[in-house]
Amino acid sequence: MTKTTSRLLATALSSAFLFSAFTLAEAGQASFVVDVHSGQVLEASNQDELNYPASLTKMMTLYLAFEALHDGRLSWDQKLTMSENAESKEPFKLAVGAGRKVTLREAVEAIVVLSANDAAVAIAEQLGGSEPAFAKTMTDKAHQLGMKDTVFKNPSGLPDPEQVTTARDMATLGVSLMRDFPEDFKLFSMRGFQFRGMKLRGHNNLMYRYDGVDGIKTGYTDASGYNVVTSALKDGRRVVGVVMGEKTASLRDDKMAGLLDNYLPSSTAGTATAASQPGATMTDAQPTK
Repeated sequence: MTKTTSRLLATALSSAFLFSAFTLAEAGQASFVVDVHSGQVLEASNQDELNYPASLTKMMTLYLAFEALHDGRLSWDQKLTMSENAESKEPFKLAVGAGRKVTLREAVEAIVVLSANDAAVAIAEQLGGSEPAFAKTMTDKAHQLGMKDTVFKNPSGLPDPEQVTTARDMATLGVSLMRDFPEDFKLFSMRGFQFRGMKLRGHNNLMYRYDGVDGIKTGYTDASGYNVVTSALKDGRRVVGVVMGEKTASLRDDKMAGLLDNYLPSSTAGTATAASQPGATMTDAQPTK
């Protein structure tokens, strides 16, 4: 075999491997529920199948932001500059304009409530210098936490075929946020916030319709389907649930409500009507959240 033929064969095999790796991830339905205090797995379906996280990715962006806050690399009042790169991240963003600044608190609240992509990138560029460098830190941290099948490629969850996770890994991240940053975790229960004179309402509808739910993150892209990680507390029992790959936001929310019904004592679920929910509404119909 000539050297040229050998190189071509190696390239072809490498390309085939990469293609197969990318195509392993698809918007397959998956679910996972864990009891936070005991660690007992209560529900698991396709929990280790690769899927795209969409904006569930921002949970890790916030984990690293909280970590930086606690070790003194960031402060709540610190100003972050919106780069042209950050400003370009559609569709959900604060849209203050390239070159302008937001505080870390504004960025974190915008991620929690609005799933703002520009805010996630601003944090990434502050901590990592660039999205790719920060994404490597995200992946390293994921593996440290036991999220063995997760790879991050950006801080926002905008589509990337190499950015993959599993329902089990997302539950691990949810529990880790709660365990490692209990005070900061309370921010995930925010239903809205004020930003420079505007009152903005979030779109995690389970917090409106299900007693005991106090966060944490929704996600959607065309490739991922509708995802959610949910934290709920009822009569002393705390669970974290994950639903991934559903076809609509309502199906996703209904499935999560059903899972919570199974494992939370005396749970009650009631769908709130849009008319009863004050404030600006941002729907789940556009990527990425």
